[in-house]
Amino acid sequence: MADRDMKRPAPGARGPRRRGHGGGRGAAMMPGEKAKDFKGTMKTLSVYLKPHALKLVIVLVCAVASTLFNIVSPAILGLATDKVVEGIRGSGVDYHALLMILGVLLALYGLSLLFGVLQGWIMAGVSQKVIYTLRDEMSKKLNRLPLKYFDGTTHGELQSRMVNDIETVNQALSTSLTQMITSFVTLVGILIMMIRISFLMTLAALLVIPASMLVIRVVVAKSQGHFKRQQEYLGHVNGHVEEMYGGHDVIRAFNQEEMTIEQFEEFNDRLCESGWKSQFLSGLMMPMTMFIGNLAFVMVCLLGGYFAIIGRISIGDIQAFIQYVRSFNQPITQVANIVNLLQSTAAAAERIFELIEEEEELDPAVDQEPAKAGPAQAGEAKTGPAQAEEAQAENGAAHAVRGEVCFDHVSFGYEEDAPVIHDFSFTAYPGQSIAIVGPTGAGKTTIVKLMMRFYELNSGRILVDGKDIREYSRQELRQMFGMVLQDTWLHSGTVRENIRYGRMDASDREVENAAKAAHIDFFIRTQPKGYDLEINEEANNISAGQKQLLTIARAILSDSPIMILDEATSSVDTRTEQQIQNAMDRLMKGRTSFVIAHRLSTIKGADHILVMDHGDIVEQGSHEELLARDGFYAKLYNSQFVE
Repeated sequence: MADRDMKRPAPGARGPRRRGHGGGRGAAMMPGEKAKDFKGTMKTLSVYLKPHALKLVIVLVCAVASTLFNIVSPAILGLATDKVVEGIRGSGVDYHALLMILGVLLALYGLSLLFGVLQGWIMAGVSQKVIYTLRDEMSKKLNRLPLKYFDGTTHGELQSRMVNDIETVNQALSTSLTQMITSFVTLVGILIMMIRISFLMTLAALLVIPASMLVIRVVVAKSQGHFKRQQEYLGHVNGHVEEMYGGHDVIRAFNQEEMTIEQFEEFNDRLCESGWKSQFLSGLMMPMTMFIGNLAFVMVCLLGGYFAIIGRISIGDIQAFIQYVRSFNQPITQVANIVNLLQSTAAAAERIFELIEEEEELDPAVDQEPAKAGPAQAGEAKTGPAQAEEAQAENGAAHAVRGEVCFDHVSFGYEEDAPVIHDFSFTAYPGQSIAIVGPTGAGKTTIVKLMMRFYELNSGRILVDGKDIREYSRQELRQMFGMVLQDTWLHSGTVRENIRYGRMDASDREVENAAKAAHIDFFIRTQPKGYDLEINEEANNISAGQKQLLTIARAILSDSPIMILDEATSSVDTRTEQQIQNAMDRLMKGRTSFVIAHRLSTIKGADHILVMDHGDIVEQGSHEELLARDGFYAKLYNSQFVE
């Protein structure tokens, strides 16, 4: 069993930690959530847009052109109306002139559509490329982050950043950016056209704007808290459903269906209440602004009718002005909504950049400081990261690993002020089988993690074949180790693909031989699809023991010179355990192996046993020697046979 109590969360190297509400949509950005550094975040986001500057300029031109054509259209339509009125009052309608005006109007609408489609097409491409880059950087970043970051960050938070925050930024780039341009141009353009027709009528129409803004502000302020509570309870509902689904068998076994239903109903009731209030209040915005807009419309109609009677403006101008008034409130509402959305976008982008800028695990064997003297001259030796990695690969190929592992006064703590390994020293010689035993929390699994450089030492050093592990690249170091953990992990794919994960260039025959060595071949061949059996996303279509056997086959296939077995047989029955033990004995022959075990009967044949307690080696020796001492190990061993 892995030492779970040793996994103390380590504080992140940089950036704040926000707890997610759980996975999925429940961890989405809350409406109106603000970034701590709006200006700085948007400046960073603009760096990703910079390579697409030319396309953005074209989008800007298209957006302005499309909007202007739409703005001019009502005025042209007004001219057509005036022609009809003049014809009725005079000797007849000039249909040729009317058709010319309508032709111009149709051309304007067509050009507006063309430029609108063009801007949408270009902007969709730009936004997807930017989002692709962000996703790619985040994905690669996750592979370079130290394990302490994942210890201090929930899965829901990472999922929220990778999915919801990215989608928020995508939505802003693909629609909000162009909407802001068109709304601003529409607002200014309509205002100019209205003033051109009548300044007094424009003034009357503008009197209602402060009232509209006040209504919007009050409604947003009232609904904000309800929106936040809605997102909070949505997270609770999602988390509860996920938890209940994962533990459905246990819930039924303990007859807790009613309790889980009551919990769900409690969360659901609160979600329903907060959702109703938030949706109702936000739904008030449109009818209230429309009501205020209608007041402006009435004033404009009365004033326009009076001006038409006294001959100050034409009927066509009144028609155009009314259309402008009807369109005037829309860009105001859009701008208000976009400003709110930009705050959420900045907050989402800030969370994305926090992840991208997190401190990575340094690899001295590969990551070297760039030379400060400028570019290397022709013929000079180059020592950049790529060259260092290449050199390491060559060294690794030439270096045959013997498997000697030496711990030299190693000290480590997940938190600096709480050490869990104290001055640990030990040497495992090539081909030895080393068992590490002790109570839960003794530091057994921590020792393995330090060997793999999942964490860096506080002091001391670990050497493989006399070379400090920090002098190997992590990739080279981890290629030396094969590992089987108690917590099995299989990816969605076929059985063959999961076993081949241990060595991607392995042939089908090698995969099958590894399965035979792990005593899982018979089970695989009894399945309808054999080695092409699909493991589903949760890997729950096979038993826990079968999953363990597949991970053991994967480790056998890796054929690594050093093996780590962390409670590798914990999920199998006694008969299968003996079969696996025999296979492991053959596998470990000639290899250095570290076996962590709670069932001490499984490690009696180990060459050397380390007995750990609270991060220290309290005893060591062979099984017979430790029993003869009648000390800590003997008590542990005998306690497993006490009835």
